[in-house]
Amino acid sequence: MIDVEALGWDPKTIGELDHRLLKAPSIKLRSASPGRNGDVVYCVDLRIRRPNADQELSATELHSIEHFLLEGLKRELPENFVSVGVMGCQTGFYLTFLNEGRAWTIRRVLQDILTGIRSSLAVPYARIDQCGNYRNHSLELAREVAREVLESRSTWMDAV
Repeated sequence: MIDVEALGWDPKTIGELDHRLLKAPSIKLRSASPGRNGDVVYCVDLRIRRPNADQELSATELHSIEHFLLEGLKRELPENFVSVGVMGCQTGFYLTFLNEGRAWTIRRVLQDILTGIRSSLAVPYARIDQCGNYRNHSLELAREVAREVLESRSTWMDAV
């Protein structure tokens, strides 16, 4: 049994929730799946926009933020970061970690990545040899999304 409260998560927000109740920007634990050998895979929802509120992120915003998350999480949590996935509803990202489920660590790393976007000179991995749709990036849009999310960091843990 994984003590999610000891990791800093609200047990009431874990798992699939009624999307009409979700707040954004927010961070919540989606799942914590223990393996046979003691490892745990954590999936975290990084919700940027409210679902079903006609506020979804554009393909360009999603793509550019995804690249920043990929680069930043690989750099900040190299032993733990597994993947970043775009939510099909275009409201955020699924972040997957191995043996790292502490809410305060994930929140700190995300804050550092988003803060770094504001002073970045380019979207990471955005060259033709690194990206399958390299023309679909915008540093300016990524900065605007980062600003928006950072302004709400005091309520990130209030998913519902």
